[in-house]
Amino acid sequence: MRPTGLTANLNVPSIEEARSFYTDYLGLSVEEMNLGWVARFTTPDGRATVQLVSGDETAPVDSALSIHVGNEVEAAYEDAQRRGFEIVYPLTTEPWGVRRFFVRAPDGTVVNIVSHSDDEQ
Repeated sequence: MRPTGLTANLNVPSIEEARSFYTDYLGLSVEEMNLGWVARFTTPDGRATVQLVSGDETAPVDSALSIHVGNEVEAAYEDAQRRGFEIVYPLTTEPWGVRRFFVRAPDGTVVNIVSHSDDEQ
């Protein structure tokens, strides 16, 4: 697998309540995306990013990390299965334009392996 990006996913009770801390205080003032249950904030120069998650829309658990893999999501899914890793959420094309699955790392961390429709291949 060749990751094209990594985003930390922080579980928060409410994105609206957490917003000012991350945007005003930490300076992640650019809201790249907000689906209500997940929002991504970055610095104006794009060098720092965090994603706030208040409860995944379709998966049974929230992930701690999102690993972007471009067009390699199917291969990553097959490799995770071959290695015997626990698949927490199966490979799914979501209504908001991503193809993803969740895998549990040996340390228990849930990782979202994701391909966005606009990812560079």
